Amino acid sequence: MGDTDLFQSLKGGLIVSCQALDDEPLYGAETMAKLAKAAQMGGAIGIRANTTQDIMAIQEVVDLPIIGLVKKEYKDSEVFITPTINELQELINTDVDIIALDATDRKRPNGEELKDLINLAHCSDKYVMADISTFEEGMLAVKLGADCLSTTLSGYTPYSPQSDEPDYELLKRLVQYSPVPVIGEGRVSTPEQAREILRFNAHAVVVGSAITRPQLITKRFVDIINEEEEENEQESINKSKLRVND
Repeated sequence: MGDTDLFQSLKGGLIVSCQALDDEPLYGAETMAKLAKAAQMGGAIGIRANTTQDIMAIQEVVDLPIIGLVKKEYKDSEVFITPTINELQELINTDVDIIALDATDRKRPNGEELKDLINLAHCSDKYVMADISTFEEGMLAVKLGADCLSTTLSGYTPYSPQSDEPDYELLKRLVQYSPVPVIGEGRVSTPEQAREILRFNAHAVVVGSAITRPQLITKRFVDIINEEEEENEQESINKSKLRVND
């Protein structure tokens, strides 16, 4: 399907992932719509959203391109981002712009194959974002017809680099060799990291938890505060020891 005005509209910008699972405090379509509206007001050029309910609620309040997915767990597979044709069909029935699929080299539920999901999406005039964790997965996804790649799952498969940082090396290599747009996503915690991803010529950058999961944002603050308190306490202990030795 190739490059279009849709992908051009995303170039060089921030896509905000507005997602909450059912065990999280902000779970619910109405809340996700408010987060998406806030993201648009802040300058986001796209939204990534989970479930058809959230997508439809978001479409009521924002006019940005939406990357849609449906997360579902199956017992016979570790793939959970739009894992089967059933979830894909749910998304096809919405007015979503791009559908995100797990394109990792892992067994899909029910023995389904990535190529069949991509073909079905294209037959339904939908673009496909391939969420990958390695360079080889990215190149295979392109060969199978993916319209763009995202580094979403680097660090979330056991055979990809495990790090708290974005996978810059994967991003740079994909940008160099991929004939389709490459989106930087995964463990982007700061504006500086997002800017760095774009400096590596990523087509766009996706940020989720660092913007839309307040429980994790709060935890980052608390952890740093606690580290400071522990350092001060240890410094006081060290000073006390010095006074005793004197």
